[in-house]
Amino acid sequence: MSTGLPSIRALEKQPDAAPQDRLAALEHIWRRFDDPDALLRRGGRVAEISPTHYKVRGLSGIARLGDIVEQRGHSGTRRGEIVKIGRDEVVVAPFERSADAGIGDAVFRRGPLTVTPHASWRGRAIDALTRVIDGGPPLVRSGVAVGEGTTTPGAMARQRVGTAFMTGVRVIDIFTPLCFGQRLGVFAGSGVGKSTLLAMLAGADAFDTVVVALIGERGREVREFLEDTIGAESMAKTVAVVATSDESAMMRRRAPDTAMRVAEHFRDQGHRVLLVLDSITRFAHALREVATGTGEPPVARGYPASVFTDLPKLLERAGPGIEGPGVQGKGSITAIISVLVDGDDHNDPVADSVRGILDGHVVLDRAIAEQGRYPPVNPLSSISRLADKAWSPEQRMLVTRLKSMISRFEDTRDIRLLGAYQGGADAELDIAVRQVPLIYEALTQSPRDRASVDPFADLARHLKGKQNGDAGE
Repeated sequence: MSTGLPSIRALEKQPDAAPQDRLAALEHIWRRFDDPDALLRRGGRVAEISPTHYKVRGLSGIARLGDIVEQRGHSGTRRGEIVKIGRDEVVVAPFERSADAGIGDAVFRRGPLTVTPHASWRGRAIDALTRVIDGGPPLVRSGVAVGEGTTTPGAMARQRVGTAFMTGVRVIDIFTPLCFGQRLGVFAGSGVGKSTLLAMLAGADAFDTVVVALIGERGREVREFLEDTIGAESMAKTVAVVATSDESAMMRRRAPDTAMRVAEHFRDQGHRVLLVLDSITRFAHALREVATGTGEPPVARGYPASVFTDLPKLLERAGPGIEGPGVQGKGSITAIISVLVDGDDHNDPVADSVRGILDGHVVLDRAIAEQGRYPPVNPLSSISRLADKAWSPEQRMLVTRLKSMISRFEDTRDIRLLGAYQGGADAELDIAVRQVPLIYEALTQSPRDRASVDPFADLARHLKGKQNGDAGE
């Protein structure tokens, strides 16, 4: 295709050609090196290699943070991402499990990563680079690319959150009800039942599309989670983005961003999207690994400062969409973010930072799980900052009363175990001792149980049935 500019050969045959014409032709040829589709491209050479990074000379002048590069060596073509730019060299973190590069290997810039979601992606499982991992046919790519330039909606341009929905999980719908566009954290130590609760939430009927990001999960559990825990019915409207624990830090770092871009695409189509991210802590671990590899110093328990900058950048992208004239759809992204609490320390730097960003948190208690009560949600430590938009005045009063009874029951547990409790001395405590165990029974729920349509009615029926049964005896 003609560019309207004379070639260098043509200018050589024209000694009287204007200097600006020669400069324009040279500039055109130079810019072609930056064109990813051009046959000629500007590249660099690998100069230094470490287990998790390698340095490239020759790209500093055109490189941008986040650009994807191709490294060509004896093992074939491998991709990586530019994570640091110096005067003479750039640092590349590979997407492969190790920096399988050789000194002198050619490296070419490919530009920023783009994601092109399509409606047919629902029901599929992909990796952080949108490559198919479920053995199915290749993905259909849409004509609209969701790129790095995606910005968080402005604070005054967003819709207001105010429409509640039912998750079907009784303990959540009673004590920490959710609204469309809310961001809720599920805080738990390892092995407490976090993934099971997330799968129960992912099965909510209120959403058009579900995006599940499994970050740092054990490889053997991925199929079990998607096929058994979520199930075929819910999987039909789910896009799963997977980066297992044995993949590189860059894949684990990229996967939440890819999942968020997919969710943003469907939100812009007017869908009510549920984003389940399990877990944000392993995302933070990947951020730490990449940042320390570039020489960034740690500031809090080994985490560099950039980790606490990147967390809100990701999480703030979830929420309600833009409201105003010219907006195609008024969708929303409701985010359920799991936080793996290291050592059951809920004041861990990542947990503390995420808690301040989200619109509420659910705490899973290991002691409750050991008692066999699932989901092991601690209603006294859990809170939804948008609960008042979901409760009616009567429900708000009831929940306040329930929390007071549960608090009184738990505070006197040791006294009752020692046999120091005497009935009749404290009327409120007597009621709590009778009612709280029944409340715990009503809140117990497994993934195999049917979803609750009216949790308050279910609780009332359970308490009334037990009281009538006791009266009959």
